[in-house]
Amino acid sequence: MSRLQAEHLYKVFGRRPTDAVEKLRHGADREELRAEGTTAAVIDASFTVEPGQIFVVMGLSGSGKSTLLRMLNGLSDPTAGQVLFDGQDLTKLSARELREVRSKKISMVFQHFALFPHRSVLENAAYGLEVQGLPRAEREKRALEALELAGLKGWEKSWPDELSGGMQQRVGLARALATDADLLLMDESFSALDPLIRRDMQDQLLELQKRLKKTIVFITHDLNEAMRLGDQIAVMRDGRIVQIGSAEDILVTPANDYVAAFTQDVDRSRVLTAGAIMADPDTAYGTRTPDGKELKTAKDVLAAAPATVTESTPIIELFTPCSTSGVAVAVVDDDGELIGVVPRARLLAVLGEPMTPEDAPAGAVIPAQDISKDAGVEQDDDAEGDGGKNVGKVSSGA
Repeated sequence: MSRLQAEHLYKVFGRRPTDAVEKLRHGADREELRAEGTTAAVIDASFTVEPGQIFVVMGLSGSGKSTLLRMLNGLSDPTAGQVLFDGQDLTKLSARELREVRSKKISMVFQHFALFPHRSVLENAAYGLEVQGLPRAEREKRALEALELAGLKGWEKSWPDELSGGMQQRVGLARALATDADLLLMDESFSALDPLIRRDMQDQLLELQKRLKKTIVFITHDLNEAMRLGDQIAVMRDGRIVQIGSAEDILVTPANDYVAAFTQDVDRSRVLTAGAIMADPDTAYGTRTPDGKELKTAKDVLAAAPATVTESTPIIELFTPCSTSGVAVAVVDDDGELIGVVPRARLLAVLGEPMTPEDAPAGAVIPAQDISKDAGVEQDDDAEGDGGKNVGKVSSGA
């Protein structure tokens, strides 16, 4: 069973929100409603998050991502739709029941640390357990363990103002981990940090995830961060989710011109993997090695390949073998069986323009929906109230 499900979520601010939802369902757009004094922050958002998955929601300021996150733990009631957590509909819980879920099963990590300045690092990390009513000895024990996981062993007695920004964010992460919540919601958690510290925190989160296998919903406006962290990524624009897929799906088969424009500056060589671009092994049969030997079987391809890699190998590691041999690189599964090949021409092609759906590798996800507005990526009004971060503009002609 999925850990978290969002089903046709809408959030409308202003007059007659229920009427506005009906208009949206019948084809009205955001601008039309805005002219009537109504703001549609989230429009018909649906997705599932599996246990142990990092699900990233990304979009520019005003796209609806933070409003969407607040609906996932009941901080904001949806105008329409459902949020199911382990099969339980959070939208139907009483205020007391919702507080119980938030205190024990769902933790949040905020952008601006949200630490108590008059409490020590240990006391901050233990705060969620204090709210749960755990005895002091137990909450300090669990908080110490969480601080060690977050790389803060030895800083337990320090005060927040003695820590750097990155260390303060580690305290916030430790506080979330100490509760042993099933779901972590992270709202622009690293965006206030300097680039080097931000990358360090991304490394820390990925390392923790290998060990703890938490289910995480991570909000960001930074595409590279989304590509680095997300098992699945939802791209939002104007309140709608315009594409959901892996980093490879979004780079290789963008759903529309908007997504293609958004991803044009991403370093594909470090995001795409051999599994995302490989061709069927059959395409190598009939080709010849430099000495003229014809490749007829999987065994022939494996013997002649300049390198053998797995599906998860970044394509940057394929450059050298592809440049030194005319034979395709072999892609194998965990048992060493041939499952695909990457010829030189395919590697070079995928580093250029996005693939068409016809060229896409098997398994790539191309959503049916296509928000067919202009290809440009523009700064939206801060409808969701997420701080009006000026993340600039991208256009298809850039």
